[in-house]
Amino acid sequence: MDLKDKKPRHLNAFGFALAGFALLPVGDAVVKSMTGEWPGTAIAALRYLLGAIGIAVLLAIREGKAGFRCPRPWVQFGRAASVSISAAAFFAGVQIMPLAEMTAISFTSPMIVAILSALFLGESARRAVWIATAMAFVGMMILLRPNVTEIGWAGLLPLISATGFSTMILFNRMVAGTGSALQMQMLISALALPLLAGIALAGDLSGVPRLAIVMPDWTVVARCGVVAVTGSLSHTFLYMATERATAASIGPLVYVQLLVALLLGAAFFGDWPDTVALAGAALIIGAGLHLWRDGRD
Repeated sequence: MDLKDKKPRHLNAFGFALAGFALLPVGDAVVKSMTGEWPGTAIAALRYLLGAIGIAVLLAIREGKAGFRCPRPWVQFGRAASVSISAAAFFAGVQIMPLAEMTAISFTSPMIVAILSALFLGESARRAVWIATAMAFVGMMILLRPNVTEIGWAGLLPLISATGFSTMILFNRMVAGTGSALQMQMLISALALPLLAGIALAGDLSGVPRLAIVMPDWTVVARCGVVAVTGSLSHTFLYMATERATAASIGPLVYVQLLVALLLGAAFFGDWPDTVALAGAALIIGAGLHLWRDGRD
């Protein structure tokens, strides 16, 4: 490929990446709009049900019966368990915390992945990993401190979500190359369904009013459909971006997600972050960029 072909290809990659990262907080904002109408745990279960149906139809059309095999089933179950914990915690947390703060704390995932890789996969943790982890930890404590004080241990939901997402990435590495991207999405969605349904039911039986499941209004179901579509489109755009450019080159564009989350939170929910919150978010972003830059050297 010559330079004339390579440049448009990279521009297309950046465009897909921007669209993918920008769509994620749109779905999160829709989840937040259902606060008080339906619990985040139930929303997560319905979102994955609708997503699994849509992806299964596409997979059947494109790959037929062969697309529904399940390579390394125990690892696939680990992926599903991880994403179930991450999704349920994030959707529940975004209903009680500012959208931008939830999003910022989710950016601790690269540091958590690096630490878990060193502990469980035997990968060496570079000096930059420990520096970035320390920076992210301080930033996270700045963001969590007022929330934990006000709402108790539920303020740790974003950290639980980030840890679940990071664990999923480790399991993804174990099944890389065993099937198509569409097949991997279908498996994780289908296997996550019973787990998310169990989490939602446990919340309903807990007696916590915020987690009680009632018959949803049709608008709630429709909004869950919007979340499923935006989430699926986002992951599709990001996959298309990585086909055209390296993951490392488009990695920093993930912070567009925080900008969009901040704007949506302020515009629709009146969540204006103060200076201290912005400082905490800046530390987490700085940690991520430091880790990304070190990985490119």
